[in-house]
Amino acid sequence: MPKGDSTPLSAPPELGDMSADDFRRHGHALVEWIARYLDHTDRYPVLARVAPGDIAKNLPAQAPETGEPFEAILEDVDRVLMPGVTHWSHPGFMAYFGISASAPGVFADFLASALNQQAMLWRTSPVSTELEEVTLRWLADLIGLPPSFEGVIYDTASVSTLHALATAREAAVPGVRAHGLPGRGDVPRLRVYCSDQTHSSIDKGVMLLGLGHDALRKIPTDDRFRMRPDLLRTAIAEDRVSGWRPIAVVATIGTTSTTSVDPVAEIADICEAERLWLHVDGAYGGVCGMLPEMRGHFVGLERADSFVVNPHKWLFTPFDLSAFYCRRMDELRQAFSLTPEYLRTPDGARNLSDTGVQLGRRFRSLKLWMILRYFGADGVRARLREHIRLAKAFADWVDAHPDLERLAPVPFSVVCFRANLRGRSMSPADLDAFNEALMHRINASGDVFLSHTKLRGAFAIRVAIGNLRTGEAQLRRVQELVSLGVGTNNEKRPPETTNLSSSLAHRGPGQTDM
Repeated sequence: MPKGDSTPLSAPPELGDMSADDFRRHGHALVEWIARYLDHTDRYPVLARVAPGDIAKNLPAQAPETGEPFEAILEDVDRVLMPGVTHWSHPGFMAYFGISASAPGVFADFLASALNQQAMLWRTSPVSTELEEVTLRWLADLIGLPPSFEGVIYDTASVSTLHALATAREAAVPGVRAHGLPGRGDVPRLRVYCSDQTHSSIDKGVMLLGLGHDALRKIPTDDRFRMRPDLLRTAIAEDRVSGWRPIAVVATIGTTSTTSVDPVAEIADICEAERLWLHVDGAYGGVCGMLPEMRGHFVGLERADSFVVNPHKWLFTPFDLSAFYCRRMDELRQAFSLTPEYLRTPDGARNLSDTGVQLGRRFRSLKLWMILRYFGADGVRARLREHIRLAKAFADWVDAHPDLERLAPVPFSVVCFRANLRGRSMSPADLDAFNEALMHRINASGDVFLSHTKLRGAFAIRVAIGNLRTGEAQLRRVQELVSLGVGTNNEKRPPETTNLSSSLAHRGPGQTDM
């Protein structure tokens, strides 16, 4: 630019972004598309009706050399991509743990993408850093965590648990940050404990941290699939005699298969006596701390060293957002804080990059903040209670059905059951095969999607209620499909089949576990 010329430098129009007018036009069209989709997800089959490779073969092998109209791109969303979508927002999605992309959460992701914050340092995004702190404190207060817990957002519970175990290793092994573990004669083999129902991310965490899979000892559970504290105490004593160094225990409030609840208070007693890190996985069940009638499941949680809850599981938050809380966050920072010269700042503020392995962080807290404000604590509680009510009603129906049996308690909103076909002589293997085929037939309807687990070696079908849009109509459809699958005619159906609400009429507010 010649000296004295004040004309601003700018890219030629053909090198800039989409124009504001085009953005408005296409944005309005996209919002309409999303609104129609969220309002009518049930017009799609829950599971995608494609085979492996079908999506890829309908896409070009190379990127286009010249830009294409946005209208054409949106047309291909419908024509090519949508057939390959599994609809997690479908009201019939009752597999795994249902997640819901609520409207305020969708708006928040839209806004977060536009603001494009990178919250590695406070100065790179003061709003991301401070809104995260405030919103996580809101959530902690609602759940009942004391102020001694400090929070940080990660993407998933797997990553949250990895950071918990890394911090436990930091606390238990002097100099591990600088010297590592290999070749150290002063460090025996380290041991981590969990139940035989704990999520597989614990296995991956101990492997990734260099402890070896053998370092994870799984404690048997009782008849309600809860960790047995007596066997945990015995295992720790045995390991110390054998030369292991126990460092951490992982307890769970809402296990993946059955949503069982470990006796956290008793486990906390052991961890305090043995000076072990206690991490509590509440990825699914943790939000139920918001319900006073559920607080019995959370006794002892305040004594944990760390805790994780996933708002993207049962708090209507679009994937992904995992809220990790720790009473010893300084030790976590000691494990992960590393500031090269180009990241040094004079403001003295705390930086989110000091709390984990990743440097860059998205503006995730915005969607949790919007959701809590839009629904309010009472609105969230009402929706959680409705899901729990539906699960209890379905469990009552299973219990009353002549050809079904429930395989686990129902502390929250997941029911594990199977067809047992009383009166028909079948081997355990044949009964498993029948139930697996039954689940596949149910899923093939396109109306609902159920998943499975194995409990004490038996194939169990899981009905997981947690989707914002799931209601009685979807549960009645599951009942109909199950009854057809086991050959039950209308005359043999229990009364609860026709009225889910009535099956809870006799149940008092404190009767939540089955």
